[in-house]
Amino acid sequence: MSAKPPKIMILYASYGDGHYRASKAIEACFQSKGIEEIVLLDLLAEAHPVLNELTKFIYHSSFKMLPSVYGAAYEMTKDLPPEAALLRALNSFGTSKLKEAMFRHEPDLFIHTFPQMALPDILKKSRLSLPVVNIITDFDVHARWIHPGVDRYYVATEDMRTEMMRRGVSGDRVLASGIPLRSDFHHVREAAPVFRERLDPAKKTVLLMAGAYGVMQGNKDICKMLLEGGKYQVLAVCGRNEELYKDLSSVYGEHPDFHAFGFVNEIALLMQASDCIITKPGGITLSEALACRLPLFLYRPVPGQELNNARYLQHKGIAPIVYDADSLRQEIEALLLDGDRLSNVKAKMESLRKPEAAEAIVNDIMATWFQPEGKTPDSIGSADPRLVIH
Repeated sequence: MSAKPPKIMILYASYGDGHYRASKAIEACFQSKGIEEIVLLDLLAEAHPVLNELTKFIYHSSFKMLPSVYGAAYEMTKDLPPEAALLRALNSFGTSKLKEAMFRHEPDLFIHTFPQMALPDILKKSRLSLPVVNIITDFDVHARWIHPGVDRYYVATEDMRTEMMRRGVSGDRVLASGIPLRSDFHHVREAAPVFRERLDPAKKTVLLMAGAYGVMQGNKDICKMLLEGGKYQVLAVCGRNEELYKDLSSVYGEHPDFHAFGFVNEIALLMQASDCIITKPGGITLSEALACRLPLFLYRPVPGQELNNARYLQHKGIAPIVYDADSLRQEIEALLLDGDRLSNVKAKMESLRKPEAAEAIVNDIMATWFQPEGKTPDSIGSADPRLVIH
């Protein structure tokens, strides 16, 4: 193909924050290579704003009310074939808006970081042949991600790649790239002096992350448990949940070992300053913690992709699943006070650490579809050497 920089369209959704963060990581990586024409489209928000807000409300509420209902729906639809009527109905949302955006921006390649597969059918009906790639942002494969019109899948692990092949996807269409992260997760930086001065080097630092919308339950009990013994200091990230921030601050704000934050962009600095993290198991947060080699404790995962993410890491011996504050304290002390066990967990993390996933994905896209004439893929930047297409 010609050396003209390609135009890229990235389709995401604003359920939680992970799909957007993955999209921004990919966008930044393209921009670092001089590719500036990138369109980020929150398809459902643009096409059906009322429906989008309603489904977001239901999704976030599911963490508090009847999470088993969401989990049951997730599991019941997990292995549906691409031609299933339900999937075809779901994929039809946003068709008109996407078609309009497609012809307005004329992108050369499409990237999904959320499984809304309206695009392949639009391309087929329009008799257009343009590459479509999916970046799966969890450690679990759901049927909504799989479509015969997708040219390449980027997944978190080799186990996911094997699962995709079991489901009939050709191995040469799947790369175990990892989940894309911002560049500050593979460039370790020293915390700012003002931040370091707030921490006691004699105490273990526990990062508590309630999610972008602060929906993780039991935060007050966790803080009470950690602070009452005087052995830990807590960095509590409440996301966009102002009520949670105010609630925790009102109870523990005067405690010298407690530090509350709202929505944080510099999460890499907090992770790099911490000894462990307690979190809901979203795919992006798990990948960020793995990139920082930060021991994980997965608290009350909600049935669905988050529970499956948690089960995967627990099966790998990397992170325990816990459901109450007392069990959490026991798990934290058992790990942080046992140097050999801690070293073993961090060693297991290495097999899943892929902090440069965004670079690997963008390099593979460029080498596959936008290779300048007369140049080999190696001359325009090869993918991570750990990525192998069998």
